[in-house]
Amino acid sequence: MTSRRTLKVAEALRETIATQILFGLKDPRVKNVTVLGVKVSGDLRNAKVYVSVMGDEKTQSLTMHGLNSARGFLQSKIADELNLRYTPILEFVLDDGVKKSIRASELLRGVIPESDQSAEESVASDEETTAAPEDSPVE
Repeated sequence: MTSRRTLKVAEALRETIATQILFGLKDPRVKNVTVLGVKVSGDLRNAKVYVSVMGDEKTQSLTMHGLNSARGFLQSKIADELNLRYTPILEFVLDDGVKKSIRASELLRGVIPESDQSAEESVASDEETTAAPEDSPVE
């Protein structure tokens, strides 16, 4: 069971890491990174940082290498900003859940519009056949 303190520390770590990646890192390899979440161990000594990287596999690999290279810098910034007894050792994990959800929505967009268009066309053709022209005399 996760304690309230662990959850608070995880959220503070996520905010600090995301801010430092966005504004503090000067590494050109680290770009298009989104920090999705942080999972902290019970003793607060280790933290898994789940990140999403947009781009192809080569870009993702370079970005992950850049993040692992910047681990010490990020840990020093965490030590400066957060009042913790121990600074957690960071482990970056590539989370491709966002990429999978984008792919799923693209697949759904490819399927759904075809069925919607055919339904709209059949409704439009039904309306045209049942509607009486305005110019015709009504008996």
